[in-house]
Amino acid sequence: MIAPTLSRLLKGGALILGVAALTLLAWRAYDSERGPALQPWHLRVPHELSIEQIDRADWAAWMQAEERLFAEVRREVSDRLDPTQVPPFNRYRVDSRVYPPRFATDWNRSYLLRPSGTPRGVVVLLHGLTDSPYSLRHVARRYVEHGYLAIGLRLPGHGTVPAGLTDAHWQDWLAATRLALRAARAEVPAPAPLHVVGYSNGGALAVKYALDALDNPQLPQAQRLVLISPMIGVAPSARFAGVAGWPAVFPAFSKAAWLNLRPEYNPFKYNSFPVNAARQSWLLTDALQSQLLALVGDPRLNRLPPILSFQSLTDATVSTPALVTGLYRQLPANGSELVIFDLNRDRDFEGLLDPASLTSLASLLPAPPRNYSTRVLTNEGSGGATLAEVSTPALSLDSQRRPLDLAYPAGVFSLSHVALPFPVDDGLYGTQPTPGEDFGVHLGTIAARGERGVLVVPMEELMRLTANPFFPYLIQRIEADIDQATVQSLIR
Repeated sequence: MIAPTLSRLLKGGALILGVAALTLLAWRAYDSERGPALQPWHLRVPHELSIEQIDRADWAAWMQAEERLFAEVRREVSDRLDPTQVPPFNRYRVDSRVYPPRFATDWNRSYLLRPSGTPRGVVVLLHGLTDSPYSLRHVARRYVEHGYLAIGLRLPGHGTVPAGLTDAHWQDWLAATRLALRAARAEVPAPAPLHVVGYSNGGALAVKYALDALDNPQLPQAQRLVLISPMIGVAPSARFAGVAGWPAVFPAFSKAAWLNLRPEYNPFKYNSFPVNAARQSWLLTDALQSQLLALVGDPRLNRLPPILSFQSLTDATVSTPALVTGLYRQLPANGSELVIFDLNRDRDFEGLLDPASLTSLASLLPAPPRNYSTRVLTNEGSGGATLAEVSTPALSLDSQRRPLDLAYPAGVFSLSHVALPFPVDDGLYGTQPTPGEDFGVHLGTIAARGERGVLVVPMEELMRLTANPFFPYLIQRIEADIDQATVQSLIR
C-alpha cells in the first residue's frame, strides 16, 4: 500500500510543479511582449573572436579584430537606422550628440596608454558587465602618471551593441583577460610590477585569472590586484536567470531574452540588459567560488598576490558579504586590505533607512585578528556628515580612528555599486563635471523632479549615485600601493 500511495503522491507533485512551471513561463512570455519593440542593436550580434582565436592572438591582432568589429556595427546597425524611427538621443545614430565615434576618444574600445619614458610597471584594467573601458580611465591615468603603462581591455560582447551580450560567455571574457596579461608582459617584462584592476564583473575575472595562474606557469602572475565593487557573489536568484529567457526559443517571444529594454542614451554603457548577461555573471561567480573553496587550506594560496578592495556597504548589484566570506576569509596573511564605505549615518536619515536592506558592519566583518587589514570610512558616532577612517591592521586586535577631510554631500545616504570608480568631475557621471569634457550628456547632474510617467527612464535609475565623493581617498590608497610595488621591484 505504501509504494502505490507514494507513487501517486510523486506523480501529483510532478503534475503540480509542471503546471506551475508552464504557468510561470506563459506569464513571462506575456509580460515580455508588453515592453517596447526590439531594435537593430538588440538583434544584430557582431562577430567577436572565438576563444581559440583570442588565445592565439597578440595585442596587435586583437586591435585589428576590434577595428573590424566596430566597422561592422557602423555598417550593419548605425548606417541602416531609419531616423524617423529612432529618437535623436541615441548612441547608434551617427548624428546624435551621444554617438561615441564623434568624441575625441571612443572609450568603448580597448586602449593602451604609455607614460613618458621607460615604463616602471604595467597595469591591466578590466571593466564591468554591460560597461566599457571608459569606467576605469581615471584609475588608468593615475597609473600612467606614476610611470606605468596602462592597458584598458574591452571585454567581448561589450562596447558595441547590447545584442553582443546575448551570445557572450564568461570564458570569452577570461580568454581576453589572458590576452591582455600576455600583452602586458610583452610590453613590460618582469621583474617590473604587474597590477590588475578589476571593476565589478572585471573584479571576478581578475581573481579568477590569479587563481588560474597558480597552476599554470605560462600565465603571467600579477604582483597586486585592485578590486572595485567586485562581483565575487551575486544574489542567489541569479542562478535561475536563464529560465526567464526560455520563451525566447519561439520567435514570437524573442523579447523574453531580455530582462529590460531601455533607450540607449549612454555612450559608454548599455542600458538594455539581456538574460544571458545575468546568467553568465552567475556562472562566473559560481566557478570562482568553487575554485576558492577547493583551495581552502592549500599552500598554493600563499602565492596569491595581495588584494586591495573597495566596496560600498550597501550594493544592489553584488553581494558585499560574499566579498568578505567568499574571498577575504580564504586569504593568507599576504598584505591584503579591504576598504568599506559605510552608509551616511547622519541623524537626518534616522528613521528613513530600511533596516531590512542594511548590512551592519558588526555582522559583516569577523572579529579581529584577521589575515587582512581593514579600513572603514564612517561617520557613525560623529553627529554629522564628516567621515573618519577606522583602521585595523592585519593580525591585530587594535583599531585606530583617524578624522578625514571628507564628508557625505547633502542628500546622499550611501554610495552605490556604480559610483566608486568615478570622481565627481567625471565628464559623464560626475556631479560636478569638468567643463573640458563633453560626452553629449551629464548623467551625474540629473536630479529629476516632476510627475510620474513622463520620463522614459525609471526614476530609481536617476536616483542612483553615479560618482564617488570619496574618490580622492580611493585613488590615494591605490597610489600608495603603486609606489610600494615599484620600490619592492627595485629592491629585487
